[in-house]
Amino acid sequence: MVAALAEAGYRVVVTGGPGEAALAAAVAGDAAVDLGGRTSLAELAAVFAAARVVVAPNTGPAHLAAAVGTPVVSLFAPVVPAAQWRPYGRRVSVLGDQSAPCRASRAGACSVPGHPCLDGIKDAELLAAVRWRGGPP
Repeated sequence: MVAALAEAGYRVVVTGGPGEAALAAAVAGDAAVDLGGRTSLAELAAVFAAARVVVAPNTGPAHLAAAVGTPVVSLFAPVVPAAQWRPYGRRVSVLGDQSAPCRASRAGACSVPGHPCLDGIKDAELLAAVRWRGGPP
């Protein structure tokens, strides 16, 4: 997804907590700016406030982006109901199969082989949501 966004002309920044620095570096690769493990919560809020759109899973950073007023494309696993737990606001798009077998399981780790709820998100679907929420590159 990072490569697809970068190839479409978007400037991509990958973030993550201190324990996710190696993962963030791997995800960013050569296509994105890697801030994994390099920002405080206040700095992360500032990064999100300066962004045109934030793509994030259903975790705290998605809610932080919405809280600072930045549009969000949430890659939302259905282990909890999106209608109740998605980021608050009108400028939020939820991607992911909300009827996948893991629906409402509250699972901390996916028990469904292949992670169909999120792995089924196509680059074109993500790009369309990013364009809808954040505009063209």
